[in-house]
Amino acid sequence: MTTVRTGSLVASPVEAGGTTPGAGSAPAPEARRDRAGRRREASAPARPPRRERGKTLEIIVLTGPALFVFLAFVIFPVVMAAYYGFFRWKGFGPPTDFVGLQNYQTILEDPAFHEAVMHNGFIAVMSLVLQGPIALLLALLLNRRMRGQSVIRVLIFVPYVIAEVVVGTGWSLMLQSDGALNDVLEDVGLGAFAQDWLSDPGIAMWTLLGILTWKYVGFAVILFLAGLQGIPQELTEAAQIDGASYWQIQRRITLPLLGPTLRIWAFLSIIGALQLFDLVYIIWGQYVASTAGVSTMATYMVANGRNAGNYGYGNAVAVVIFLISLVVALVYQRFVLRRDTAGALTDRSSR
Repeated sequence: MTTVRTGSLVASPVEAGGTTPGAGSAPAPEARRDRAGRRREASAPARPPRRERGKTLEIIVLTGPALFVFLAFVIFPVVMAAYYGFFRWKGFGPPTDFVGLQNYQTILEDPAFHEAVMHNGFIAVMSLVLQGPIALLLALLLNRRMRGQSVIRVLIFVPYVIAEVVVGTGWSLMLQSDGALNDVLEDVGLGAFAQDWLSDPGIAMWTLLGILTWKYVGFAVILFLAGLQGIPQELTEAAQIDGASYWQIQRRITLPLLGPTLRIWAFLSIIGALQLFDLVYIIWGQYVASTAGVSTMATYMVANGRNAGNYGYGNAVAVVIFLISLVVALVYQRFVLRRDTAGALTDRSSR
């Protein structure tokens, strides 16, 4: 090793600021301070870039109107309904006759409301049982190449887009005792099957379920067709090569992959059944609905609220319907849609 002599002192090249052949150069104090300074700057909180601020502003601008509409037309009416539910109110002027929880107590103790809740639950379950298999079979049929496929899709979907007023009026005229349906049955020699389709309590509920199936099965078919389009064709082709039959492919591949679509449709169907009003009110009227055994929570609300001149009680019923629907939605999302929603969410920390 080469050394430099200065008097009696002997200094190595490293101590003298030199370099050792074959070894990396030691960083100078200035360089160490410079790198340390850069590390301190990197660890300091940086200001959000202009692009991030612009994105935040864009989100606020785009969601602001929708949030305002939601608060004004959903949350505010619910809050006001809860407020008016504590009064005996005739619908005009400020409410002054405070009754506390009396309206809610009357609702929970009224057998007519209990019957309406049972009807809504029965309609929700039977809508899934009737509409689900029919819509699934039609969707599987229309998912295959066939002649007139587009026309059949349109014909199945048309009842869903027809207004409820038109549907209710048309079916109420056809299903009367002297209506078109009984006349057709008599003309073809099946007069023994003619029934009082609307007034008989033993038949009226099934009549309602038939009308609901006819109207809403088209929506389920279109939804299932959209889900079937997202299933890779390679999976079914591979199963066919392996010797699987058509129904084995549907049971082992199609139905599991169509599960998210089925669960979303079931959720929409259940919530719609809990809030069913228009068809029942149009076909059976405000009084016949209860005697025919097809009353719902919504028809109960109108009959005992607006028609009875007690808008405070009607608001209380609306709050109860809202709470029942909210609980059902939360429970369904927690135990049925949990897997689907978990897969759709992205953890920001994992980015």
